[in-house]
Amino acid sequence: MEDRLLKRSEVPEELTWRLEDIYADDSALEADISESVKIADELAGLEGKLGESGETLLKAFELFEKGSFLLNKAFRYSHMRADQDTANSKYQAMEQKALSAYVQADAKSAFMSPEILEIPEDRLESFMKEAPGLSRYAVQLKEIRRMKPHTLSKEMETLLASAGEVMAAPEKGYSMLSDADMKFPSAKDSAGKEVPLSHGRFVPTLMSGDRALRENAFEVFYGRLAEFRNTFAALYDAEVKNRIFRSQAKKYGSAFEAAVDSNNVDPAVCDRLFEAVHAGMDQMYRYVALRKKLMGVDNLHMYDIYASMITDYDMKVSYEEAKKLTLEALKPMGEDYLSVVREAYENRWIDVLENEGKRSGAYSDTVYGVHPYMLLNYTDTLDDVFTLIHEMGHSMHSWYSDHAQTLLDSEYTIFVAEVASTTNEVLLYHYMKDHAKTKEEKAYIINHFLESFRTTLYRQTMFEEFERKTAEMAEAGEALTADSIEKVYYDLNKLYFGDGMTVDELIKNEWARIPHFYYNFYVYQYATSFAAAVTIASRILKEGEPMVKKYKEFLSSGCTSDPVSLLKIAGVDLTTAKPIEDALKVFGDAITEMEELYN
Repeated sequence: MEDRLLKRSEVPEELTWRLEDIYADDSALEADISESVKIADELAGLEGKLGESGETLLKAFELFEKGSFLLNKAFRYSHMRADQDTANSKYQAMEQKALSAYVQADAKSAFMSPEILEIPEDRLESFMKEAPGLSRYAVQLKEIRRMKPHTLSKEMETLLASAGEVMAAPEKGYSMLSDADMKFPSAKDSAGKEVPLSHGRFVPTLMSGDRALRENAFEVFYGRLAEFRNTFAALYDAEVKNRIFRSQAKKYGSAFEAAVDSNNVDPAVCDRLFEAVHAGMDQMYRYVALRKKLMGVDNLHMYDIYASMITDYDMKVSYEEAKKLTLEALKPMGEDYLSVVREAYENRWIDVLENEGKRSGAYSDTVYGVHPYMLLNYTDTLDDVFTLIHEMGHSMHSWYSDHAQTLLDSEYTIFVAEVASTTNEVLLYHYMKDHAKTKEEKAYIINHFLESFRTTLYRQTMFEEFERKTAEMAEAGEALTADSIEKVYYDLNKLYFGDGMTVDELIKNEWARIPHFYYNFYVYQYATSFAAAVTIASRILKEGEPMVKKYKEFLSSGCTSDPVSLLKIAGVDLTTAKPIEDALKVFGDAITEMEELYN
């Protein structure tokens, strides 16, 4: 691939996504937006009437579903058009127009849940008999009724909603301070050369083989964060108080309980995650000892944790090679699964290369009634191969759900969203490790897997424990100051890395660079999904077709039940600690393999 960044017009067509599968031209998008506005207005005309009859309630749901279908197409199309070239003002305006239509439609349908909750249970049952078509919306009706104890009056819900922009101020303030206003001094490498630092460059710099650069970058970056420690603490304190206020207004016992209940998950699931990870901390300590040995250092510091343990090897994988690798790794999933993956490769579901103005990173998005799409920025690294199969996992989850469920029932929750993507990654790991041609190649692949484990299962659990502890402190009336927040974070690093790690004092400031702490107890879901995926992939490789069948049933289930029940279909029971324990055993086995390679 060329070193020069391509203009969008220069990218080979076969390496771009075919958005014409959604709309043949932009005029069709405009027509859908216009139609959605009419539907939203018609739906708004039913306000105050949902309790009149089953037919009226059915009509409201049918209008809501039809409008959602049109807006899903319009927004996702315009969003992807904008992402492929963010400098294109035409598509930026188109995306904004679609988003505006979405927001207006949401506002015009906001009356539905409160009105449905006002319908007595016996009358709702008679509506279901009177209008059999309502069975199509049974999942939505069940979820609305489930939230009844925490749904306020229409007036109070409106008041809370209207405060949303004000309550978003701490996150916005954090983002402005962290991403826009803060500038970092450069760090010096071992030759004395100045290396620029920023949020985006920090972790890649810590991955450098130059230890002097890593240490200097660590001190410069966290030293700069420390200069604003009181401001960061005040913003986070306001964020936590927001959550507590909302949870109390909604009649929950705690901010955490309110957050997980939005996904219909029992808080005990997170408690079991903490317990199992704490019980398996010995594996993390083994990993720290292994890293220290392979890096050949007397003292392992926090600035050493991102650098590769395999310092004398690198791997480049072309996109064509990556496609072949992923198809081989996914063979245990069966021909029906593989045929869809091939279709994605052959029929331009993927936007592959970076180009000028293209959004960074990677994602999978799906257009119901069309097919999933994937955005990549492929640069021939091993990470890129894993990113490809990761996003393909998301796409396959969406493909199976979309083909088995209605639009409204197909939208699986965040809690299970990372399971399919990570299952694919684990299958690729095992395939590449088992087919490695040299000791160095095998070690390089194991190193990648061990880092995924550390940064997902352990690190995200530590993040969640930080959020829980600080929220509980605030709920108990304890002040969240820079000193108290930093102490919690530093002590957690001591616990998670153990005595084999020199836990540098400046790591106490790391919490201030983590935007996820403003996502309302979001991160534990990465850890539970990762553990579930490791278990599922291991069982697919051991049990074959019977396990694959269960897994595909899970993939096809959308949001038709609560997330924990859906995972039980795939043989993962998060009401127990076993999936976490099983995953930690896989981590331990990978450490043992690496130890044996270098003994």
